Amino acid sequence: MRDFDSAIGKIVQGDAVSFMRGLPGESFDLIVCDGPYAVTAHEWDNVPDIQHFNLELLKSFSRLLKPGGAAYLFGKPECVDFIDYRPFLTLQSKLVWYQPSRLAQGRVSYTNNYDVICYFIKGKAKTFNLDAIRVPQLVELEHRLRCERVPSVRNGKFGKTAFHPDGKNPGDVWGDIKQLTYKSKELISRELLNTIQKPEKLMERLVNASSNPGDLVFDPFCGAGTVPVVCERLGRRVVACEINPDYCRIAESRMKKAADCDGSSGNLFEFSTVSGNGKAITSQACLV
Repeated sequence: MRDFDSAIGKIVQGDAVSFMRGLPGESFDLIVCDGPYAVTAHEWDNVPDIQHFNLELLKSFSRLLKPGGAAYLFGKPECVDFIDYRPFLTLQSKLVWYQPSRLAQGRVSYTNNYDVICYFIKGKAKTFNLDAIRVPQLVELEHRLRCERVPSVRNGKFGKTAFHPDGKNPGDVWGDIKQLTYKSKELISRELLNTIQKPEKLMERLVNASSNPGDLVFDPFCGAGTVPVVCERLGRRVVACEINPDYCRIAESRMKKAADCDGSSGNLFEFSTVSGNGKAITSQACLV
């Protein structure tokens, strides 16, 4: 892809799948993908086979990630079931983002109250910054001290339970980060609630855990720009793509505010894709 460096720090307006085909391989340290779930009537969520769609995404992520890089894929519980992603990436964990504020409206079955965030790595994980994402201990101090004096078995050997002074590993069930509501100060508009815009704290945890300052992060479906905003704040470089021009403008505005810089109009650049018959197709993407 020409002018790849010019896309860093920008919101690229265009189709994510086509855009990824033109990106150079092994470019990114981290990919955060909050794409279609195939559960709503929105046009952007109209994916006939979400599992096949996600498998194709994971193939692309495998090519784009550097060795040891990480990818987070958002979805519903079955989003990667029944597909063989093992030749491309290793599924390290399925994180459960528990959202107790959802209305329990199910009549014939149990209501889904969580999203899944699939944590993939390419090879052996290069970065996992546990100290940056620790959460408070839920054990009272008196009980904690009592536990530390009781021997425990770990890897077949006796030892003492240790409690880190800065907190614990957040584990794979996250109920401490609440979904946005109509009263949330960071909510851009009601239209974005629950479908487009995720809490900044959620994205901060992912970015902090699996990247370092200066690393390059890719968000193929950036929506209102939460991941780019978080990357700007945390000192990560970012490439982001979004097909909706209105969301692109929102994301760019939020990025500029995060960077505390004045706005400047973008320009068009071209990227090439390859059709099924092998012929090159040139498309335009706008740096908003």
